[in-house]
Amino acid sequence: MQGDKAAFDALIERQGDHLHSVARRILRDPYLAEDATQRALIETWRYLPTLKDPDRFEAWSYRLLVNACQTEARRERRHRGNLRLLVSDEPVEPDSAARLAAQKELDQAFRRLGVEHRTVVVLIHYIGLSAAEAAEAMGTPVGTVRSRLHFALKHLRAAVEADARLERNVGTA
Repeated sequence: MQGDKAAFDALIERQGDHLHSVARRILRDPYLAEDATQRALIETWRYLPTLKDPDRFEAWSYRLLVNACQTEARRERRHRGNLRLLVSDEPVEPDSAARLAAQKELDQAFRRLGVEHRTVVVLIHYIGLSAAEAAEAMGTPVGTVRSRLHFALKHLRAAVEADARLERNVGTA
């Protein structure tokens, strides 16, 4: 907080990869995630002296990251079309065909969510934040977080079920 670059480097060394992983899950694009992570880290360095409670650093850094992800998502919408193929950020492991198919279906459904809904799912189900902590990280009321989570999970369920029905109908035709 007093401008010690070595201390900041050590802090970011511990948390930087995790922030990047969260950004990749929210944005579903490795290049946008890199940009968002860099933007969040620059903002962290710039505004660290203004942090009132050092114990809240992690929540504060998530808030900066979420804001950076939203900025990158808005910028991306302005510059590209809505449909593009993305490389999965999950490591490829030999696994059963059924599990891979289910993972693919869930990933396709997840990509259909808007960035606000992907963000809340990642913060709560990937990072493990509570609704209150996610609300703080997103800068929104707890009720909004719960509503977005409910909508996101409902949309994911519906998309997976619709894809399964479509597959069954195509398979029987």
